[in-house]
Amino acid sequence: MNILDWLQNIDAGILLFIQEYMRIEAFNGFWKAITFLGNGGWFWLALGLLLLIPQKTRKIGLTALFSILIGFLITNVVLKNWIARPRPYVTVSSIYPLISKPGEFSFPSGHTCVSFASGFIYYRMAPKKYGIPAMILAGLIAFSRLYVGVHYPGDVLGGIAAAWVGSMLAYYLMNKSRFLQKKRDMKSGD
Repeated sequence: MNILDWLQNIDAGILLFIQEYMRIEAFNGFWKAITFLGNGGWFWLALGLLLLIPQKTRKIGLTALFSILIGFLITNVVLKNWIARPRPYVTVSSIYPLISKPGEFSFPSGHTCVSFASGFIYYRMAPKKYGIPAMILAGLIAFSRLYVGVHYPGDVLGGIAAAWVGSMLAYYLMNKSRFLQKKRDMKSGD
């Protein structure tokens, strides 16, 4: 058995454990609603756009939106198509998704990437009373992808890694951008 087969077996085993021992009918609606918050990144995009309105939070909103864009490009444009990992319900016949089956490839999780791309920025740039709940929600959305049976744990970890790269790149570029530097210089009277 090679390393990829070994990792696939671990991923499938964890997912089957979640399906068999953690899925509870009474909570299925909750986890479906949580996963819905990550659909198309709509919640995080809306939050980023709302933060553009007050001048005080504009840089946070802009950085979060830029982080989402970079994360989306990494996950949905590059990695999903390059790695082409099938969804769990395609390769493991005993996995039953709770939601309609997504059509694109599995690795990395786009829901997780967008959620953590935003969460990392809010945690870094916003007061902790907002950053911590953003990270908790990102974690819930990531877990929901496992709970509803449409991603492997490795997909979620890949989404978190892509989000970290995207958010750090966005943060760095936004802090080094000439446009933002000129605005800072104008405000300070330089």
